[in-house]
Amino acid sequence: MKLDTMLKTLSSGVIAATLAMSSITVQAADTIKVGILHSLSGTMAISETTLKDTMLMLIDEQNKKGGLLGKKLEPVVVDPASNWPLFAEKTRQLIQKDHVAAIFGCWTSVSRKSVLPVIEELNGLLFYPVQYEGEESSKNVFYTGAAPNQQAIPAVDYLMKLGTKRWVLAGTDYVYPRTTNKILESYLKSKGVKQEDIMINYTPFGHSDWQGIVSDIKKFGSAGKKTAVVSTINGDANVPFYKELGNQGVSAEKIPVVAFSVGEEELSGIDTKPLVGHLAAWNYFMSEKSPANTAFIKQWQAFTKNPKRVTNDPMEAHVIGFNMWVKAVEKAKSTDTDKVAAAIIGIKTPNLTGGTAEMLPNHHITKPVLIGEIQANGQISTVWKTKGLVAGDAWSDFLPDSKNITADWVKLKCGNYNTVTKKCSGQVY
Repeated sequence: MKLDTMLKTLSSGVIAATLAMSSITVQAADTIKVGILHSLSGTMAISETTLKDTMLMLIDEQNKKGGLLGKKLEPVVVDPASNWPLFAEKTRQLIQKDHVAAIFGCWTSVSRKSVLPVIEELNGLLFYPVQYEGEESSKNVFYTGAAPNQQAIPAVDYLMKLGTKRWVLAGTDYVYPRTTNKILESYLKSKGVKQEDIMINYTPFGHSDWQGIVSDIKKFGSAGKKTAVVSTINGDANVPFYKELGNQGVSAEKIPVVAFSVGEEELSGIDTKPLVGHLAAWNYFMSEKSPANTAFIKQWQAFTKNPKRVTNDPMEAHVIGFNMWVKAVEKAKSTDTDKVAAAIIGIKTPNLTGGTAEMLPNHHITKPVLIGEIQANGQISTVWKTKGLVAGDAWSDFLPDSKNITADWVKLKCGNYNTVTKKCSGQVY
């Protein structure tokens, strides 16, 4: 081949490659990527897979409306597989490699704690949709699930009104149950409950042998005082737990269980007979009557092509978080993290129970609190709810180390501000 021919060939190849790379760049720039960080395998898949599908539905709906800022939204789904360190690795991948504008994900607090240093280091955005223990406010995280004052404390108050005198605090052995139970133990004692009337038990993720523990609960509840179980048991361990309650005749009439991590999705795959009459505390139930909820259920069942698919509280939290993010991006006219984080404060969006969620300066939102009874059909029927909305509190008033701490990313520009020393600890703007 002649030299000039070779040069022409090489030149054509370089031009073609350049055009191809340019095309890829343009194509990438034509979408806004959204990270979906939920376990699709492992012990938490029973709860998290549905949240992945919820996000896909919301993104699909937004794209049908024309996308965002004139661009289509592109979901990037990863599976951290209920492996807590893997959550951090997948977060780094989503931000550095996939260049997502925001991440919607995590369920357990240990997974969120794994993600936290990465999301802060790389200045990303995480929308966290599940109830948690509080004691945290990051400028890079928006907490659309319940804080303890929006779930745990009202649930205990409700049980007290029913005459409960003895308390079993049963949880999975990780940060959310341990911190929540620390708050509840302090709260119960502030209400005059004695230490001997509080039983605390922790089990590992995926725990299956509940015979001895349920036997201990029965024994604890046989002291002549009305007893209740406050459950922060997470994931698929709930299935054998409730089954063993039924096996040993622990009915809701004898020792009611109020669960913080059992919703319609978890109930849909199990025999609900042992659970009938037991309680759940959330901020949304599928059974709630409102035009917004009716429309959402219809949309969800059409999207999944399954008229029997249920909805649940963390799904609503993703709906709220996603809609707030969309409004903030439109307001900021940008997906830039700092601009969106500033724009989202004060944004309001309808919840699914007929009220309005508002993003507060502490990066938590307003919510109603609902207590419901589990029904034979797997639904949860509301038996009590707050009259109005409850503002999420990042720091508990019932822990000595946090009662003087507040979070405010607008005026104080701090998520850990001591109102006594007037000093901010940790992350600041």
